[in-house]
Formats: sequence, structure tokens, C-alpha cells
Amino acid sequence: MTLSSRSEFKSEIEALPSWLRRPIGKASELSTVQKIIKQRQIHTICEEGRCPNRGECYAQKTATFLLMGPTCTRSCAFCQVDKGHAPMPLDPEEPQKVAEAVQSLGLHYVVLTSVARDDLADQGASWFVATMTAIRALSPQTQIEVLTADFWGGTGAGDVGQRERIATVVGAKPACYNHNIETVKRLQGRVRRGAKYDRSLQVLQAVKEIDPSIPTKSGLMLGHGETVEEAIETMADLRAIGCDRLTVGQYMRPSLEHLPVQKYWTPEEFEQLGAIARDLGFSHVRSAPLVRSSYHAGEQ
Repeated sequence: MTLSSRSEFKSEIEALPSWLRRPIGKASELSTVQKIIKQRQIHTICEEGRCPNRGECYAQKTATFLLMGPTCTRSCAFCQVDKGHAPMPLDPEEPQKVAEAVQSLGLHYVVLTSVARDDLADQGASWFVATMTAIRALSPQTQIEVLTADFWGGTGAGDVGQRERIATVVGAKPACYNHNIETVKRLQGRVRRGAKYDRSLQVLQAVKEIDPSIPTKSGLMLGHGETVEEAIETMADLRAIGCDRLTVGQYMRPSLEHLPVQKYWTPEEFEQLGAIARDLGFSHVRSAPLVRSSYHAGEQ
């Protein structure tokens, strides 16, 4: 990054609206989690994605673990996670390491997510199951939510392969199955390179078809140039395929290499969208500038 680029990005950060500024949380809670994660050489999206809520979540005994390494095979233009080079081989001890971290931290609710691994035969579906099994062996009372990629691509690409992979994870009975649609239909190609709007709806619909008892959830990220009408249309599309829960938050640019923010939505606008989402029938809605897909997940 050049000196002028650094100056530009610094000015952009300093121009953040007041409602997007918040303390990161107690240093003691952050350091405890970070120490255990570092010792076991595992990853959390809380740290990799620099989530602004991680201190609050750690204090509430929740965390989101990032499985299958820190390098993604996709290249979404909004995401902080590492990409652009070959992913690491799977660590055969990772499921056990995550389980031990959950036990050590006394976590009540865990979200398991992952980078996209289009290089793997089953896109990592069985890895979710292996990690869930390991956690339950050590912490049987801990509830586990999954936040998966679309399981499309690689060997067996297509509708059948995608459904088989989803069925593998659903069969392990997560407390909630989350898959983020991220943005409105018009902006998918620009924001989510390698993903598609209808394909994401397909994931959530398949979960309900395979096991209607499992709650489904999705997340919408505002600030890429979408309109209110497009946001509402996206929420309606999610409800049409039976999605139960919704998070709506503000996109914040991680670096100058990522997409610029087109608009900072106000807290009042988030409240209005949240009210509309509840009217549409979502059973649980979190809509505020700093909301992320796992925010207060354990309260559901």
C-alpha cells in the first residue's frame, strides 16, 4: 500500500459515522480466547474477520470457529478472510483441537463456519460433521450452529452434489443451519464472486426439505448500493423458501483492496428494516449497523 493509499484509507476510517464506533471489549476476555486459539493453532472468524463484536460474544460464552484453514478458494470482494493462493491441507487434528478449545472456554453456544473449499471432494461437509461430533464428545450441552458455504463446485458439482453435501451436515442435527445470501440479487456478481443468489436460496430450501425441524438463518449486508426495495425483496425471497431467522448489518470496508462502501445506513433505517422482516414472518431478527451473522446467535 502506498503512502497516499494509507492516507486515503485512514481518512475513510476517520469518516465512519459515530454509530459504527464502539469499544472492542474487555482485554482480559479477548486475550483468554486469543491465547487458547493460538496455542491450538486453530482459527475463528471473530479474529480472521476482525469482527467488532468479538469481545461481547466472548463475554457471553459464544464464538465462531473457522474450519479448514484460513485461506478461501473464492474471492468475494467484501471479505477480510485470506484468499488468492492455494489453501492449506486439512489438519487431521483440527476437530479435536476445536472441541478442546470449546471445553476450555466453557462455551455454551458455538458457531462453526469455514472458508469455501472448492478443492475438496465434498467441499468440507464431512469436516463439519467430524467437528460437531468431537465437540459433543467433550461438551454435550454445547449447542452448535453451522454457517456453511453453498457446497457447489469441485467433484460432483451441481444440484445433486450440493444436496448430498447439505444432507451430510443436516444429518448431524445442528441447532441452526445458517447460509448467508449477503447481498441483493442485482449485486451478487459484484460482491460475491463465485456465488449466486438462487444457489444460496437453494441451500436453505434444501435444509428445510431434508429436515423441517432445523431452524434456518441467513444474513444480509447493506452498504453496497442496494435500495430499500431490493433489501425487502431479498427478505421476502428468504421467507418464501422458509428461512426462519435473519441478520442485517452494515458492510464496513476492510481495506482499499475491497469494495468501497456506497452508503452507511442509519440505525433508524436498520430498525425499520427489522420491523419489516418481523412482519414478513421471521421468528428472530437482528438488524443494526454492527450486527454480523453470528451476533447473539445463542439467544435464539
